[in-house]
Amino acid sequence: MKKNRAMDEIKKHQYSVLLCFFFILSHFCLQFKPVLAQTSAVFACDTATNPSLKSFPFCDVSLGVSARVNDLVKRLTLQEKITMLVNTAGNVSRLGIPKYEWWSEALHGISYTGPGVKFNNIVPHATSFPQPILTSASFNETLFETIGKVVSTEGRAMYNVGQAGLTYWSPNVNIYRDPRWGRGQETAGEDPTLSSKYGVAYVKGLQQRDDGKKDMLKVASCCKHYTAYDIDDWKGIQRYNFNAKVTQQDLDDTFNPPFKSCVLDGNVASVMCSYNQVNGKPTCGDYDLLAGVIRGQWKLNGYIVTDCDSLNEMYWAQHYTKTPEETAALSLNAGLDLNCGSWLGKYTEGAVNQGLVNESVIDRAVSNNFATLMRLGFFDGNPKTQIYGNLGPKDVCTEDHQELAREAARQGIVLLKNTAGSLPLSPKSIKSLAVIGPNANLAYTMVGSYEGSPCKYTTPLDGLGASVSTVYQQGCDIACATAQVDNAKKVAAAADAVVLVMGSDQTIERESKDRFNITLPGQQALLVTEVASVSKGPVILVIMSGGGMDVKFAVDNPKVTSILWVGFPGEAGGAALADVIFGYYNPSGRLPMTWYPQSYVDKVDMTNMNMRADPKTGFPGRSYRFYKGPTVFNFGDGLSYTQYKHHLVKAPKFVSIPLEEGHACRSTKCKSIDAVNEQGCNNLGFDIHLKVQNVGKMRGSHTVLLFTSPPSVHNAPQKHLLDFQKIHLTPQSEGVVKFNLDVCKHLSVVDEVGNRKVALGLHVLHIGDLKHSLTLRI
Repeated sequence: MKKNRAMDEIKKHQYSVLLCFFFILSHFCLQFKPVLAQTSAVFACDTATNPSLKSFPFCDVSLGVSARVNDLVKRLTLQEKITMLVNTAGNVSRLGIPKYEWWSEALHGISYTGPGVKFNNIVPHATSFPQPILTSASFNETLFETIGKVVSTEGRAMYNVGQAGLTYWSPNVNIYRDPRWGRGQETAGEDPTLSSKYGVAYVKGLQQRDDGKKDMLKVASCCKHYTAYDIDDWKGIQRYNFNAKVTQQDLDDTFNPPFKSCVLDGNVASVMCSYNQVNGKPTCGDYDLLAGVIRGQWKLNGYIVTDCDSLNEMYWAQHYTKTPEETAALSLNAGLDLNCGSWLGKYTEGAVNQGLVNESVIDRAVSNNFATLMRLGFFDGNPKTQIYGNLGPKDVCTEDHQELAREAARQGIVLLKNTAGSLPLSPKSIKSLAVIGPNANLAYTMVGSYEGSPCKYTTPLDGLGASVSTVYQQGCDIACATAQVDNAKKVAAAADAVVLVMGSDQTIERESKDRFNITLPGQQALLVTEVASVSKGPVILVIMSGGGMDVKFAVDNPKVTSILWVGFPGEAGGAALADVIFGYYNPSGRLPMTWYPQSYVDKVDMTNMNMRADPKTGFPGRSYRFYKGPTVFNFGDGLSYTQYKHHLVKAPKFVSIPLEEGHACRSTKCKSIDAVNEQGCNNLGFDIHLKVQNVGKMRGSHTVLLFTSPPSVHNAPQKHLLDFQKIHLTPQSEGVVKFNLDVCKHLSVVDEVGNRKVALGLHVLHIGDLKHSLTLRI
């Protein structure tokens, strides 16, 4: 078991950061030496080389996907089918089918995590965008999708020269439930609306083709990890055997909406089930979750895949089944189609022979897998003759792609504190800038986890130094056991301004490593305080991290004049930071998660999956939607260098639901009505029009967040994000933002048993400081 886990960790490259930090003393730890490599794509139905393949209907592009898949499956032996149930799928030479590797990753760019991608001298790099937690802070759906389009273009280009696959197990749409979770950086934050919109947009960017063929795929995306997965390794409790005890209300209200949106709105090609159990059942063996919900209710058009070696963990760590064959049968019968790992390859035939699973179930699984490959054009012959056949190395790391990485970081950076006269700095008036901190000149920290080989790096020191003269002091390493305070104070005291780049890296928070504390590591806070005490000009604290930090000491310290959060900002993070600090770009990012005080994690057990506060036990709740307690910063916080005013132009005060005569709620007072089956609720909507004015002196993009506080029924959220938009305004100009709201969708809540209900009564809409009361009545 330990050996299996170790191999899993190595496969997923979870210790790559440590290896780079401790064994490679260079910013170029990802610059690989040239290696010999395959230079052409892997594909089936190569009729040009083997004309006899033309006789097979599954190679006939004029037929529909279903007919082609049915023909192919009928031609396979049981043993051949079983080789198609694992990520390193087998070849069937007699049918012209080569081996195919399903496991590739593209969380924020083409990644070398997983065996499907190889960087070499032909394509040595790919564009590395910010980690999703920072990209989501832009609240810009167009940006989410555009990044996906670039990533899929680079993926196709690498596929054409044999360096990548066509199936990418991204995005991660889990909810960032607890601030200690090491993988929060991979997500779009704590809010189900934002996470859903991010997931849908990124999936569309990856999958949608430019020829308008909706049933075909550019690359195949995968929304993971389904479901209620957000503990990796906390106080000895590991994801491999953790049983997430989740109420049906929280499951349907918080954890599942992003996955549902991926399938229904994004038409995602795959969903990955997670390691953990949910209410005593392993997700990859739960018929209700897989066949019942994903395939049955949501109608997934694609395949369901395990997280890597999940079936090993189900058997060895969870002891859920008695034999390996039972594990294989359980997962297949539950609706699983593909196993990342070798379990199904080893034990499926035995399960069939023991009568635990029918061959028809295996036919279903491989049919879903083949259908996905058909939609990708894998069975259409040489990709050079297809829509993306002209893509190649020239289409990777283009100037436009690299500029988009910089723009994504700029849009996500969040200004959290700004004393008058601090930011933006004037490059003309700053003769000497002290740049201090463990993350000021470490390129590798910027790209976070599930990284690839970036086109190039621009560190904060590089970016700032491009505009002004800088003096650099590291101050300490990231753990900061002993800060070099005196040296840092010396350069700070002599400088016109100071930028402190602090935070975390993958040794602090990552996959398989959750945090215990959410304060700045070691003596970082001491270093900040001491440096600020001797500085004669602005002191800008930059926090580079995946999760929020308790930096209340800096918020309250008047000598720390500005605070910026930059997430893990990708390859161009330093350039983007400089753009914001020097005012070349006006920040518009907003926090996608609550920043809690340390006292919160001291009190709250990470394994408590409840979202809602419980006054009886003193449990304070989770996320801005349910948490009732002090914060360092709130979800949606973010400042600008200009000022905006909101004026409500159009919004109803009353909305009536036309229920049929004789409806029970006409004679009896109801708190809510069914949001799914009520005929009067369907297609009932209204518009919100908001005038936004830029009353400041600087152009900028403004993030408009529309919240509602629903009536206090069914233990509803105290506040909930309905929608968001971006608007760009020049100084002293104005524009109108329009929201179209659907009563059943936007003004409904999930009740205690998981049913969606429209809450009757007073709803309060929030946009910034503006509030509007709306009464929903019969």
